[in-house]
Amino acid sequence: MSKRILFVMNTLGRAGAETALMELLGRLEISCEIDLYVLMGQGELVSKLPPGVRLLNKSFSDCSVFSAKGRLRMAGMVIKAMLNRATVVRLIPYLCRNIWAMLKKGRVQTDKLFWRVLSDGGMRISREYDLAVAFLEGGAAYYVADHVKARKKAAFIHIDYEQAGYTRSLDRDCYLQFDALFPIAEEIRDKLLMVYPECADRTQVFHNLINREVILEKSVQGKGFTDGYTGTRILTVGRLNSQKSYPVAIRAMKLLKDAGCRARWYVLGEGEERRALEHRIAEYGLEEDFVLAGAVENPFPYYRQADLYVHATRYEGKSIAIQEAQILGCAIIASDCTGNREQIIHGSDGILCKLSPEAVKDAILELLADEPLRERLRQAAACKQVTYEEDIELLTGLLK
Repeated sequence: MSKRILFVMNTLGRAGAETALMELLGRLEISCEIDLYVLMGQGELVSKLPPGVRLLNKSFSDCSVFSAKGRLRMAGMVIKAMLNRATVVRLIPYLCRNIWAMLKKGRVQTDKLFWRVLSDGGMRISREYDLAVAFLEGGAAYYVADHVKARKKAAFIHIDYEQAGYTRSLDRDCYLQFDALFPIAEEIRDKLLMVYPECADRTQVFHNLINREVILEKSVQGKGFTDGYTGTRILTVGRLNSQKSYPVAIRAMKLLKDAGCRARWYVLGEGEERRALEHRIAEYGLEEDFVLAGAVENPFPYYRQADLYVHATRYEGKSIAIQEAQILGCAIIASDCTGNREQIIHGSDGILCKLSPEAVKDAILELLADEPLRERLRQAAACKQVTYEEDIELLTGLLK
């Protein structure tokens, strides 16, 4: 009899964790019966689901959660979950307690609260599984821990847990209910175990799966840049959110321009901070110099055509964008933070710098002035191991 596996995800938007999920689903044995439930019921990557994966959502939209239509649908989903089974009434003590804790820290993260609402107010699945997998923090983890019947349960952790704003109070200690925890990098594991030290014996690093051959193949398909610009091209790939620290990059571009550097910085991605970033770009007069190009179906020709890849973020799990840049032999500059430190050896296969406009600007100017160094970093990045095929056995081993 084939094994039954359930995956639970928050959204299927075009981002790193969602891309990693598509790759993992495609590699699981076809003898397994695989179901997927997406809490938000939307995301562009639904069309990329491998054959044989059954989507459980009664309705699903392929619109981006960052589009006007997507934001409206998302608000409707949250309201529906609040009203379903009187979820919001039952959660009043939880919401008040955690809002107060966030206020004391000076930052209220409503998305962290909504994940609990969406989990407790979401669809209920009567089927019992051999394995249930929460592929992301927050809602997916809460849902699998509290509302799924399974012989074994596993959870993936993609970010620096505390830095991202999660706490045991928000979780209601949900990770104690999992048989296996899979942080995607060594530093992410260490950060998680600072919060959940009693989970050490069930925690193993499970690296993002990535397909080198497909990336190389797609990098020579499509056009990439089409604006006819002939100066230096700087590329960043990632969602437009606070984690990615785009205000630092924008200010660094201003400093580069003031220093007489002829360059154009492109960002591939969408997110809730687009309007604020557009305002900041206009404030510095960088409309022609810092381009928010949006999310694209195939980003790989852009990596190949860029002179530099810059990943200046506040924190990371293990960035798929950096892995892609390494496969395509980019000269990489990244901020010295959790996640990035594990992917880049400073001076060997990339440059790590402080997360400040001045430091990012200086690193860019250093690399642009030193072609031999850029070439050495490109070659080292292209040779780096970024695929971990054997890690899939950590998951399939739970089915035995």
